[in-house]
Amino acid sequence: MKCSAFSPIGPADADRLKPFFENQRHELCVYSLPSLLVWSSNLYQPWASVADDAALVVGMEYTATYESSRHLILPVSPDRVFTPEELGRIAEDLGFPAYWFVTRDWLDRFEADRVGALFKVEEQTALSDYVYRREDLVRLPGKKYVKKRNLVNQFKREYVLRNRAQVGPITRESAPECVDFLEAWCEQRDCDNSPEEDLACEKMAVINALDHIDRLDFSGIWLRVDGRVSAIGIGSRLTADTGALHFEKAFADIKGLYQYFDSQCAEILFDGLTFINKESDMDLERLAQAKISYHPVKRIPCYKLVLI
Repeated sequence: MKCSAFSPIGPADADRLKPFFENQRHELCVYSLPSLLVWSSNLYQPWASVADDAALVVGMEYTATYESSRHLILPVSPDRVFTPEELGRIAEDLGFPAYWFVTRDWLDRFEADRVGALFKVEEQTALSDYVYRREDLVRLPGKKYVKKRNLVNQFKREYVLRNRAQVGPITRESAPECVDFLEAWCEQRDCDNSPEEDLACEKMAVINALDHIDRLDFSGIWLRVDGRVSAIGIGSRLTADTGALHFEKAFADIKGLYQYFDSQCAEILFDGLTFINKESDMDLERLAQAKISYHPVKRIPCYKLVLI
């Protein structure tokens, strides 16, 4: 097993790394290349190495305070699956204690005793993703969505039918206006209270995505209310039939805005796909309740492999 030098990666590496993600089959959102490249902050930074000239090995390097969170994810390759023994050698060579975001599909390929001889397996329930049927989010059909349909209809009557709301694509030209919206949205939620809080880190990831929207394989839309950007959504293609909605923000004080905008994101950003992955709830109760309220068709479990 031969690994190239481990080095930091970012948006400038998108074209170089894209071939590794052809035929990408992992269902967890972390395996989206655009998302991997924008998640960096004062707390952590993605690094990468190439194994046997065949797969990309990605790890998250943390500051000393959070060093125990250092981890790799499963190697990404168009046509190769790495064995437990190969994963063990890669982790040892690169000096990482664990793999995060390991899929059930990978675990099912190998006998439990074979995996258990090298790793302790732990489920990461807070990081399992929620997956929805795109058509459900576009149409909001049936009794289970009646409250959300009512909110969408209220927003349409007050804003859409009166030409007070417009939706358009996020481009290099509109990105600065979207950053201004993000700053205002974060003020409402006190994102910057601590630079190491989750919202502050996510804010940096969204800004990175907006700054490089023309370089990365993201698609994004904004929604203006009375001429002001009041919601943004950014997604990417994850697998052959599934897209990932990485970032979705909307002002909370406009009734029905989020519900209407969520439907627009599903319709516009994921045309031609069957499913939408909306990432995990990170064990946050209010976020979990919000995700459950949209009736996911499945959860994608993930696991941690800790070297023994």
